[in-house]
Amino acid sequence: MTSLPLTPLLDKVRYPADLRELEDRDLPQLAREVRDEMIDAVSKTGGHLGAGLGVVELTIAIHKVFDTPNDRLIFDVGHQCYPHKILTGRRDRIRTLRQEGGLSGFTKRAESLYDPFGAAHSSTSISAGLGMAVAADLSGTDRKVIAVIGDGAMSAGMAYEALNNAGALDARLIVILNDNDMSIAPPTGAMSAYLARLASGRTYMGFRDLGKKLTAYLGKTVDRAITRAVEHARGYVTGGTMFEEMGFYHIGPIDGHSFEHLLPVLRNVRDNGQGPVLIHVVTQKGKGYAPAEAAADKYHGVNKFDVITGAQAKAKPNAPSYTAVFGEALVQEATLDEKIVGITAAMPSGTGLDKLAEIFPKRTFDVGIAEQHAVTFAAGLAAEGFKPFCALYSTFLQRGYDQVVHDVAIQGLPVRFPIDRAGFVGADGPTHAGSFDTGFLASLPGFVVMAAADEAELKHMVRTAAAYDAGPISFRYPRGEGVGVQLPERGEILEIGKGRVMKQGTKVALLSFGTRLADCLLAAEDLDAAGLSTTVVDARFAKPLDADLIRQLARHHAVLVTVEEGAVGGFGSQVVQLLASEGLLDNGLKFRSLVLPDFWMDQAKPEVMYAKAGLDAAGITQTVFKALGQAGVGVNAAG
Repeated sequence: MTSLPLTPLLDKVRYPADLRELEDRDLPQLAREVRDEMIDAVSKTGGHLGAGLGVVELTIAIHKVFDTPNDRLIFDVGHQCYPHKILTGRRDRIRTLRQEGGLSGFTKRAESLYDPFGAAHSSTSISAGLGMAVAADLSGTDRKVIAVIGDGAMSAGMAYEALNNAGALDARLIVILNDNDMSIAPPTGAMSAYLARLASGRTYMGFRDLGKKLTAYLGKTVDRAITRAVEHARGYVTGGTMFEEMGFYHIGPIDGHSFEHLLPVLRNVRDNGQGPVLIHVVTQKGKGYAPAEAAADKYHGVNKFDVITGAQAKAKPNAPSYTAVFGEALVQEATLDEKIVGITAAMPSGTGLDKLAEIFPKRTFDVGIAEQHAVTFAAGLAAEGFKPFCALYSTFLQRGYDQVVHDVAIQGLPVRFPIDRAGFVGADGPTHAGSFDTGFLASLPGFVVMAAADEAELKHMVRTAAAYDAGPISFRYPRGEGVGVQLPERGEILEIGKGRVMKQGTKVALLSFGTRLADCLLAAEDLDAAGLSTTVVDARFAKPLDADLIRQLARHHAVLVTVEEGAVGGFGSQVVQLLASEGLLDNGLKFRSLVLPDFWMDQAKPEVMYAKAGLDAAGITQTVFKALGQAGVGVNAAG
């Protein structure tokens, strides 16, 4: 049993109001204690470590200077919000992060007044902050709005759309660009800090405002020309011309780990000026924890780990992960077909495309956090005869849906969509659960929609997609390890729109789409034991459906149950549409469709989530018994 870190100063800070009672000279010690508390907590729960470690001083400085929660503080993505949670009344629950019934790993409106906007996906903070700033203006409220956005999130077009709109509206919005990879520019020490203080101070800003008033008398054209000239001249000294062109007043770069640099600038910005301001701070991801500082990914996402050594605890998998199987299968196909290219949106390792990049770097494209661009970029490649695999998480694909419809589907372009993280994702909760892709893709004319039941099926679907040139095609697979089946040396080309019968019965038919197949087979054992002879089918395709097979199931079974790890409107809806249109529901068939429940399910262990959703073997079995009006009996899943 390890003891908790010593935190005498942090023990006095429950809310930001307590923090504001501290002297500035106490803040470095508070930062050390917050960092120790966070490291200890995440070592027990796992989660996002590096980003939070990098913003400890920045988070403390913001809460010290601004009147949160009256002033609104928005963290982009939310990976960096753990220090914020420690300082805003949630320290006593910080060791429940990402656990069932515990704190979310992201900001969440329902969790605290200090979380004014929920965030788990990237590049939303400036848009949301602008909305709040305009709301404050419209309601006559004296409120500051601060949006903290990482430089990685600035690769998304939405961030620039918001910057452009904020500059045009001249809204009172403070954007803090957390440059944690030094991808824009490093701070230049004392001179940088001096320039930032000078540029954000009352004297300079007063002259700037006076200059604007004077040049206004000279007419709009001259006014604009002089203002641009002044800002360009300042841009050569302090940087930031691009942001100035968009209407923002730019300050920095400054050292994001120095309270001597942060506090004066934040106070100046709080007290002076109007219109949108962008403060460029440079931080180090993983700051203050040597193993994180040394790691290539700065310990972005970690399992439980040993605080002393940094060694992460990893359960030895019984089977390879679906992501790894996809990555290896794609490399295999790309080796045989030079037209295959891979595209991802800032998730090369998360999607398995890092394997392709190692072998074929010129045929692998990481476009940044820009899913809309990724989809249309893939469409352009497909239009020129290439075979793009646009690999995205299910919830990230949602961000490019208009492009999927307009740029891919309507034109019938053969873009391949490998969809990772389909279904429940455990500790990441509802923001990352892949619930809707089957529904929103299967509704599109000409789209082929597949789901892998196991890792061998995934290899088949990679090869099938590579060989399919008639239009867009997708295949979904979940997070985590496979079920342990024997993998083929190479995948087979599946016949489009054909399922496979796994077990033949006479009374009950379980029609599975995706990785719920294993639980359907378990449920079938119990149903057989109860005297209900059960057929189990792996549908493979939600579109086109295997209409002949479904007709046979409907005509020769008393009960037909579809099972999928997706929301209503997906595979089951496609099946019931077929049955209803052909009158196959009129002959007494008892049809049931098992889907994800119609509520946002918070984080928990996957097995708990499946049980709550009724998508485990026990839930499938009980659904059949209820359809037949029978009382349930013991099932394998409960044993």
